[in-house]
Amino acid sequence: MDGLITKFEALGLTADKAKEAAGNKKLAPTLDGLITATGQSSFSKNTGMLLYKLAAKVTKEKTPHGDYIAQAIGSGRLGSDEQVSAATKFCSKNDPTADEKAFDAACGVGVVVSDAEISAAIAGVLDSVKDTLLAERYRALGRALGKVKSTAALQWADSGKVKSEFDAQALALLGPKDERDDPAAAKKAAKKAAPKAASAKSAESRGWEPATLESMFAEGEISRLHKVGENPQIKPELTAEHLRATGGQVITRFPPEPNGFLHIGHAKAINVNFGYAKTHGGVCNLRYDDTNPEAEEQVYVDSILEIIRWLGFEPHQVLYSSDYFQQLYDLAVQLTERGLAYVCHCTGEQINEQRGGKDKGGARFACEHRDRPIAESLAEFQKMKDGRYGANEATLRMKQDLEDGNPQMWDLIAYRVKFAHHHRTGDAWCIYPTYDFTHCLCDSFENITHSLCTREFFQSRQSYYWLCDAVEVYKPVQWEYGRLNVTNTMLSKRKLLALRNAGVVRDLDDPRLYTLPALRRRGVPPQAINAFVRELGITPADAVIEVGRLENHIRDALNVCAPRIMALVRPVRVVLENLPENYFEEHELVYHPSDTAFGSRRVPFTRTLFIDSSDFRESDSPGYFRLAPNKTVGLNGVPYPITCTGVRRAADGSVSEVLCRYENEASVPKPKAYIQWVADSPQHGSPVRIDELRVYNPLFKHANPDEKSVTGGFMNDVSETSLEIIHGAVADIGLWDSIKRYAATDAGKKELNEQNVETLRFQFMRIGYFALDKDSSMPLSAIESDQIASTKLVMNRIVTLKEDAKKDA
Repeated sequence: MDGLITKFEALGLTADKAKEAAGNKKLAPTLDGLITATGQSSFSKNTGMLLYKLAAKVTKEKTPHGDYIAQAIGSGRLGSDEQVSAATKFCSKNDPTADEKAFDAACGVGVVVSDAEISAAIAGVLDSVKDTLLAERYRALGRALGKVKSTAALQWADSGKVKSEFDAQALALLGPKDERDDPAAAKKAAKKAAPKAASAKSAESRGWEPATLESMFAEGEISRLHKVGENPQIKPELTAEHLRATGGQVITRFPPEPNGFLHIGHAKAINVNFGYAKTHGGVCNLRYDDTNPEAEEQVYVDSILEIIRWLGFEPHQVLYSSDYFQQLYDLAVQLTERGLAYVCHCTGEQINEQRGGKDKGGARFACEHRDRPIAESLAEFQKMKDGRYGANEATLRMKQDLEDGNPQMWDLIAYRVKFAHHHRTGDAWCIYPTYDFTHCLCDSFENITHSLCTREFFQSRQSYYWLCDAVEVYKPVQWEYGRLNVTNTMLSKRKLLALRNAGVVRDLDDPRLYTLPALRRRGVPPQAINAFVRELGITPADAVIEVGRLENHIRDALNVCAPRIMALVRPVRVVLENLPENYFEEHELVYHPSDTAFGSRRVPFTRTLFIDSSDFRESDSPGYFRLAPNKTVGLNGVPYPITCTGVRRAADGSVSEVLCRYENEASVPKPKAYIQWVADSPQHGSPVRIDELRVYNPLFKHANPDEKSVTGGFMNDVSETSLEIIHGAVADIGLWDSIKRYAATDAGKKELNEQNVETLRFQFMRIGYFALDKDSSMPLSAIESDQIASTKLVMNRIVTLKEDAKKDA
């Protein structure tokens, strides 16, 4: 192994990367062979990286002329990623040694694109999209760059020069980035700007510009995937049949197993699969991978489709792997008839030993049933189907290649016995196909053009192709991208169930979790989740992203869509002693400071009102600008401030009322602070009482509760302060007014009837963003008849305000 590490370091790999490559049983021998084929022992960094990337993508079956490509890289004939990709594509269908001129033409060998040609081609593209660029500015650059990269004249141009020239021309056209391209700068500019016409939206309202769906696919390897029909097949007629069936249209699929709720990582998969199809004028199917009846439930089936639609996508078709049970069984019989599958009676422990033991490092050997007669395996498989074997007594295994370095070629199980009721087929079957057998064949049945999946299925690509070719069906292309994880949470279904079963969380949609139903219930807008995953882009590497980045998108989305409400978490009564008992004013407060479309409400102002306990101290101190004895503060939206003159105490000595003077007849300096307030005026519906305020904090104490340094494991890492339930909070009448206005719309009636109340989101000023929880009780009849006493309001904190992240709720 040390020799391999040294060899791989000569390619320009870091010591850690070289060690990792040397330990990869599939990659290491391939890369070693390619290095040997070049006849060289030292390499430039570019040459070394091209050889490394080539080793990661070639297989003997798919690219039988890998050594030839390696020699072309080593000699300098191929010098870019684009040329190597073209070479692997050419060699998958042709013998380059038979026609080297054709190889050179297909791969751009010897083609030189001058700086002048690069400049002219880019200028032409930018001119064709000039109006869009001037309107959308830097937000449209990703799409423009994608168009540049697909220009035929630049196919073999130096990618670094293309990018530099593109940046230079874009800068000349648009000028440097300014507040139009920077939401934060836009907000600052809005504060300084003069008041605008009432109908105009400010820069703050327009400031959040989330990444577009198209931008996800404008750069990187995913922008260079094959066109429909270009993927090689074991028989040419399969390509012709595929093109007739698809009409050249891109078809992708999202294939979840309905055994749990989708989580934040699935949001990326949904955007990738549905987004790639949409961006390329294609369609995406939802296919439930329902081949394990013991774990699947209808509640998960329903939730998955609902979440996909919530994120803004609509499946072209809703399909199930179980739709194909008969086809899959027929192909399993065919595979067995060809001598490429056999019935095995080994235990799981025995199969593990045959594959080299626990760490797969031992000797591999065939099971005793591998060479049984075909007729015998067919008869045994029929017995499995007839229910004559119990669970774990017999399996159908594929006869692959035990000598291959890839564990996914070590005679995978195709069928197993399960006496379990299936949610769709009932008790019609007692044998069920495995994922490894089902997935690629269902992709084939549906003529999937691009089978996009996460990186853990990289090794499965070889078995995917092997099985399609073994039964001679259309073979889609599998392409892998990195998984998305976020810090401060747990996404494993098994561990989520453990949290639920231990009573740590109420259910799998508990707002402290990062399942998509949990995020929805918390009140997170779907556009924030989409913006988060699109901003990250698509790369081969798995990513663990700070949860703060997601929260920033949530705040940005809510800043645009959430009306502002004055709310008090722990209200304290204030009496304005210089006003008469029946004193009454009304003040108009806007729902959104920079978007007049939200409208306004008129709130009562009376002798008695409430403020939040955090806005009052009995003992003043330097740097404290809110209410204290003999101190003056402003009230939001009220023309005159108040001055504290004393307090009244309850029997236990605590402050029961704060006594103040309304400064409507005196000239006082402008206060340094303004606080929110809510009038005590029951005849005007004020205050609106919130039955339960749920303040959510991180569920775990550590960013990675799974790491070994966490003593006792993730269950020991649960934070005791992850949920605080507060009773007695109040809000101004705008909260109830907003609920009534929402209930008056057709969409609002529908959502309220379905208990999807999380769409009612608010910014509680200086506290955070909140949404109604489904535990609320809000009958339409009570809302329409203005009977707030007949309702129950339960609200979840979605996220803190950025500037008040450390403020206690």
